[in-house]
Amino acid sequence: MWRVFIFLLMLAGAAAAQERRPSHCIAIADAAPGISYLHKANWQAPVPEYSVRISYIAHASFLIQTRGGLNAVTDFTGFVGSAPLIPDIVTMNHAHDTHWTAFPDPAIPHVLEGWGPFGEGIEHHLDLGEVLIRNVSTDIRSQYGGREDKGNSIFVFEVEGLCIGHLGHLHHVPSDEQFAALGRLDVVMAAVDGGTTMPLPEMIQTLRRLKSSVIIPMHWFSRYSLGAFLVGISDVFAVQQPGESSIEVSLATLPDRPTVIVLEPQFLIEQE
Repeated sequence: MWRVFIFLLMLAGAAAAQERRPSHCIAIADAAPGISYLHKANWQAPVPEYSVRISYIAHASFLIQTRGGLNAVTDFTGFVGSAPLIPDIVTMNHAHDTHWTAFPDPAIPHVLEGWGPFGEGIEHHLDLGEVLIRNVSTDIRSQYGGREDKGNSIFVFEVEGLCIGHLGHLHHVPSDEQFAALGRLDVVMAAVDGGTTMPLPEMIQTLRRLKSSVIIPMHWFSRYSLGAFLVGISDVFAVQQPGESSIEVSLATLPDRPTVIVLEPQFLIEQE
């Protein structure tokens, strides 16, 4: 009888495991081919079919919007601007208070912290149907100059067939295991300050290995630090500076050549 009981438990466990949607970003190693340019857009306009809108808010915060109306804000600080927006999902990292808030609005349905108990990290696998959000833990410098193992999260948003990664407050080149866990990243937001996170040569090394179709610089404190990054990466990546805060991207509009798209940070305001 006990063998039957154990067998039933195994079946139940297998069924539960099958309910967890696997990551297509890990399963598919090759990026989809691109055929045209990415579109600029107002953050309040409807998102086109098969597309995702990415708007640069400030520092390391981006608004990611889906066709179905889901809104996600990365490295959420509690403030996105004067617009009365309550995001559906927020992600946070706790390197500095410019990357998180201890008091997120309780109306936000999904608050994903990028850290767990000190040194243990955390795992997220949030499947909302239209979008799957998961994370890969990396190390971070602790508040007093030491190291907190697995204290930062690289969050990956899988939506409309795209794999969109936000590197957070990454302080080191990921390990082979971490690169494998990330899988394919079509679009990546990367800190390019050159010191507070990681030196520019190491960040550029990381981005070259990721081979993302689109890189969006973030966490730059001046045009000088941004310019140094653009000079360092322009031998491999094309550079575009459209002068806009938002772009719309789809599998069909990924550029043929890996491209850095410089977005201008802008807080969200209600527009008529």
